[in-house]
Amino acid sequence: MPPDGPSSEDPGTPPPPSEPADAPGAYAGLPSAVAGRRARERGWSVVRLLPAGASVTMERRAGRLNLEVCGGVVHRCWAG
Repeated sequence: MPPDGPSSEDPGTPPPPSEPADAPGAYAGLPSAVAGRRARERGWSVVRLLPAGASVTMERRAGRLNLEVCGGVVHRCWAG
C-alpha cells in the first residue's frame, strides 16, 4: 500500500513563491514609481499600487507587495 501524500521523490505541485527578505514598511514615504521599481528589483513578484482607501481582496498571496498611494507617495505598505 503506498504512503499517504507525496513522497520526497514525487515533484508534485511546485511550492508557493516565497517573499523576499525585504521590509515592506521601508517603502513608506517613497514616490510610487520609485517604490514600485525598487520592490520589483528586490524580488517581489507582484506589486500593487493602490489608491488610498481602495477596496482590496483579503486573500494572502506570497510574493505580493501592496503599496497604498496618495498624491504619488506611498503611505502604507504590506505583504500579501
